[in-house]
Order: sequence, then structure tokens, then C-alpha cells
Amino acid sequence: MSRQQRLTLIATILGSTVVFLDSTVVNVALPAIADDLDAGLSGQQWVVEAYMLTLVSLLLVGGSLGDQFGRRRMFVAGLIAFGATSALCAVAPNVEFLIGARALQGIAGALLVPGSLAIVAATFEGEARGKAVGTWTAWTGIATVLGPAGGGALIEALSWRAIFWVNLPLIALTVLLSLHSVRESRDPEAFRGIDWAGIGLSAVGLGGPVFALIEQPSHGWGDPLVWVPMIVGVVCFALFILREARARHPMLDLALFRIRNFWVANLTTLTAYAGLIGGLFFVGLFLQQVAGYSPLEAGLATTPISVILFMLSPRFGRIASGVGPRGPMSAGPIVGGVGLILLLRVGADPSYVTEVLPAVVVFGLGLSATVAPLTATVLDSVEERHVGIASGVNNGISRVAGLLAIAVLGAVISASFGSALDSNLGERPLGPAASNAVADAKAQPLAVPVTDKLGPVEGERVETASVDASTSAFHLGVFIGGLLMIAGGIVAGLGIENPRRRIEAVPTRGTAAAGECGHGTDADRTQPDVAPTPEAI
Repeated sequence: MSRQQRLTLIATILGSTVVFLDSTVVNVALPAIADDLDAGLSGQQWVVEAYMLTLVSLLLVGGSLGDQFGRRRMFVAGLIAFGATSALCAVAPNVEFLIGARALQGIAGALLVPGSLAIVAATFEGEARGKAVGTWTAWTGIATVLGPAGGGALIEALSWRAIFWVNLPLIALTVLLSLHSVRESRDPEAFRGIDWAGIGLSAVGLGGPVFALIEQPSHGWGDPLVWVPMIVGVVCFALFILREARARHPMLDLALFRIRNFWVANLTTLTAYAGLIGGLFFVGLFLQQVAGYSPLEAGLATTPISVILFMLSPRFGRIASGVGPRGPMSAGPIVGGVGLILLLRVGADPSYVTEVLPAVVVFGLGLSATVAPLTATVLDSVEERHVGIASGVNNGISRVAGLLAIAVLGAVISASFGSALDSNLGERPLGPAASNAVADAKAQPLAVPVTDKLGPVEGERVETASVDASTSAFHLGVFIGGLLMIAGGIVAGLGIENPRRRIEAVPTRGTAAAGECGHGTDADRTQPDVAPTPEAI
């Protein structure tokens, strides 16, 4: 690896770290944000979902703009915009302002995220690309998981607002490094234009159902505030797919999904990341709001995952490039899903060593075997000129998975909590104050309501019923998340094709030597007697 390549890899890792760090730290900060800005579960979900929604809606645009006008240019522009919107989040006076600022932050992230992996793919080739992606995964994975510990410390020492201010110096360093060391790259054949109608349809198509799922527990399916956005969103998403299929210059090139490894890897991403993001989102809430962990303790609880990612992700990246990605891509999500299911052993007063840690370790093993091979497979399945849009598609699908999983699991957990709480309380009537406490608890599942103003008997009754209901709802959420991850592993095992390696006794003109053809498209692999183009290797 040359010095320029090494500095490029560091710049892309730092840039991705900003985005991933922000996402995970915010999850740890949600209880503190709820207390400071008076937000219930719906408000907590929207602090996360507003960011993810705009990020997902515009990721394809970010990848396309990078291919058109320069990946480094869009990467740097995204960094600067992310810094500015982080400052807006830090000064938010209320939850509505914070949600709006998070939406703007997602727009900035959409310029930044696709460029990171696209720059890696354009800088490295062949087996070196697999190793680079593994290294990128390891370090960004550390930020993703270790971030909550650092964020928890900042929250306890200063305020939840500090998790946004800390982005600014990291962004400034990354901008300077990118301008100095990253070479510009683009797709010379890319269409110079933006599919604004496609952007609008995709945003409404994703935003409508997510809005409906988040608001459904509070309003019910019969409320027009719920069913109208759901129907409009589904219709708009169908129109988006139809438009992209017919557009002369589509934002999303559906032809990429004819490549077997590309569509199978993205289907694996959809299912596995739905379980991963959806399950972990509620772990932090449960540990703090029910089990009584501090923000720092909740962050440290998942720190072993970062150690495992750091140690094993580069190894699995090399394995995927060497012997093929199918093995780790199928085993990884299954093991990770088992780790989430092991969280069923976690109770309201859990022992970290015997209940939480085993699940975290198993989950970390599965995650380290999944992420690098999955990312490398997506990038290796397309020609180099398409890596920007391919990265945008895969990042978009992973965010869509998390977006929908948090919304759907949130609705399931809310319904389960409310039903279990009513069942636990029984038919014996409650006083007005206790009834109000129960109503407040239903507005914020996975939490123990304040019962200080209730009598000792009613207070204990409401608190015990809420804790038991939160625990059962949490168990249901992580169980569904585990099943989704396992389904992702099964999809990969059945669908991913390892690259074919030809062994020729005497190489002839027009035929590549053994080991040189590892990463072609499906079209390349169906013609074994023709050497792949340089872009497909």
C-alpha cells in the first residue's frame, strides 16, 4: 500500500466515522434528550428517523453526483455540510427543532457516505480492495460501537449537546486530509443531471409509511393521520420504481439488479441490517430506562463488539476476496442473529457478565464476519465506473432496513407493551393519579413511569407492571431482530456465488492467467473463454 493510498484510506475512515459515530451516539443520548426536551418514544424515534429518512432518500443522489462531478468534491462538500448541521443540532431549543436539524444532517450525510466507499473502490483493486474494505469496516465499526461509550461519558460530564459539538474538530481534520491526499475520480460516461421527480417520489415513498408506523401507536390505524401517509407512501414508491424502470437517465439503474451477487447482497443487507439496527436501537433504551444503566454504562456494555470488529473484520475481508464471500456472508448474520436472541436472557436487573456480555460477544463475532465481505461483494460485482451508485444503493438499502425496522419494531413493541401492561394491572381499578401514570407509560414504552406521587400500594403495582411489560416487549423486539438477521444469512447462503477461478495449463492470448479473474459481473462469468475487462477485475 502506497503512502497516498494509506492517507486516502485514513480520510475515508475518518469521514465515515463522523456519520457512524453520530448515529450510534444519538441512540445513547435519547433518554437524556427526552428528559431535557420533554420527548416521548415517538419523539425519540423521530430524532433518529428524520436523519435516516433524508439520508436514505438522497443517498442515490449523493452517489450519482459523485460519479458525475467528482467523488472527492462531494465527499468534502458533505463533510462541511455535516459540520454545519451538527452545530444546529447542538443548539436545538426543543425536540421539533432538533428533528428538523437532524433531517438537514441526513442531507449532508447523503453527500458524504457514498463517496467514502466509492473513493476506496476507485483507489484499490483486486485483493487489495478486499483488505482495504476490511480495514475500513474494522475502524468504522469501532466508531459505531465504541462511540456510545465516549458519547455516554460526554453526556454524563457535559450534556447530550456535546455529542454534536465533538463532530466539528474531526470534520475539520478530515477535510484538510482529503484535500491534501485524496485523488479525484468520476465516471466519464455519467449523465450530467439530477432526477428531481425520482428524488421526490422516493422521499415520499419512504417517508409516508415510516411516519404512519411511528404515529400509529398514538393514533391507531383508523386515524387519517396514519392511513393516508401509508397509502400515499406506498403509491409513490411504486411510481418511483416505475419511473426508474422507464427513465432514460434513471437515478437508480435497475439494470444493476440483474447482477446476481449485487441483488443477493443487497437483499441480504435489507434483512440482516433490519435485525441489526432495529435490535440494537432498543438495547440502549432498555438498558438505561429499565435496567438502570447510566449513559456511560450503556455505551460500555456494547464495547466488546468494537474489539471483535477491529481484530476480525480485516481477516474476513481477506477471506472474502481470497476464497469467496458466500461462507462468511451466510454464517455471519446467522451467528449475529443468535447473539440478539441470547438477549432474551436479559431481565430488568441483569448481570452484565452472565446475561449481557455473552450475547454481545456472539453478536460481535457475527457482525465482524458479515460487514466487510458484504460490502466488498457489492463493490466487486459492478464495474469501477458504477461503484459510486453501487455504494449509494447498498448504503441506502442498509438505511432503509434500519428506518423500517425501527418504525415497525417500535410499533410492535408499543403494542406489546400496552397489552402486557393492561394484563399485568388486571381489572382492579386505579385512582386518577395512577391512571395518568399508566397513560404516560404507554406513551414511552421501555421505561419505568414516575410513581413518587402515588401511594405505596398503587405505586408498586404500576411500577412492577410497567417493568414486566417493558421486559416482555424488549424480548419480543430482539427476538424479531434476531430472526431477521438469520434470514439474511440464509439468503446469502442460497444466493451468493463465489467468483470462479480458472486454472489454465498454458495461458493463451485473450485468456487471463489463473487467479486473475476474481470479481467480474454475471455477464463476465457466463463467458469463461473471454478475459474480463480491467474495470471488472
